[in-house]
Amino acid sequence: MSLEDGRWLAAAACLAERARPLSRPNPAVGAILVKDGVVVGRGWTGAGGRPHAEAVAIEQAGAAARGATLYVTLEPCAHRSERGPACADILVAAGIGRAVIGVRDPDRRTAGQGLARLAAAGAEMVMADSPICRDSLAGYLARADRQRPFVTLKLAHTADGFVARTDGTSQWITGAAARAHAHRERARSDAILVGGGTLRSDGPRLDVRLPGLEARSPRRLALTRGPAPAGWTALAGPADIAGLDAQWLMVEGGAQVAEAFLSAGLVDRLLLYRAPGKFGEGIAAFREAGPAGVPVGRHLADRRALGSDTLEVYTAAEAQGA
Repeated sequence: MSLEDGRWLAAAACLAERARPLSRPNPAVGAILVKDGVVVGRGWTGAGGRPHAEAVAIEQAGAAARGATLYVTLEPCAHRSERGPACADILVAAGIGRAVIGVRDPDRRTAGQGLARLAAAGAEMVMADSPICRDSLAGYLARADRQRPFVTLKLAHTADGFVARTDGTSQWITGAAARAHAHRERARSDAILVGGGTLRSDGPRLDVRLPGLEARSPRRLALTRGPAPAGWTALAGPADIAGLDAQWLMVEGGAQVAEAFLSAGLVDRLLLYRAPGKFGEGIAAFREAGPAGVPVGRHLADRRALGSDTLEVYTAAEAQGA
């Protein structure tokens, strides 16, 4: 794969972000058609999974699709359904000349058959196995590989490592910029989870309060053995997430919920919002932490300032990215 191919695939992954998480139950896919260095068509998966990104790009390109290069984050589907034809067939009929594919589809109904169908029609094929595309599809791949959603654990804590005071209060540890970023992360999630204690004591809304993104508020879950209020779903334990119809799960709880998911090995990505203030004493973010102040086996993937706060993104060694 050339440097130029990598740039176009990265652009397709950015388009795919527009579909997340509204494409559920389908993966959020981005596609770009390029001819003579010019974009002639582009698309991303529609709400509810249709239309597919490739179909949108082909329709937009029209006759210009013939001989063009397709950049797509996920292998085009090879199976027909009652909702529409296979993308591989659409692409063959459009006469594309080349396809650069970010990730092979693990769905056994496609799993290499989309590639084979395009190659048999004479299109040049490039299987990129792109890390950026793999990251954009991490939720879909987690469902296929591990039969559960991709889990992001979000914690806000003070400079001395506390998520709450000794009496349990913790509201507004971070500033407005960090809170807005957390709402953006909610908007990228299918479901969001807190512990039963947080549910009962704080009555959290767990919605998205960013202008224009309110409709992307995730499904609300509570880790509790008691009943859940209307509009909520109760889970008895972290392993119950396997039964969720979700690709992206955000865990927003206190130290107890964080420990439950970390101990179960279910945290793929850790968002730490570090505030400059200190409590002196209180409830620690983690029961056990390494020299960097986070659980061992975590890779620092990103660090940035959010107003007066600092965001650090950590990934598990086997799930870097996303």
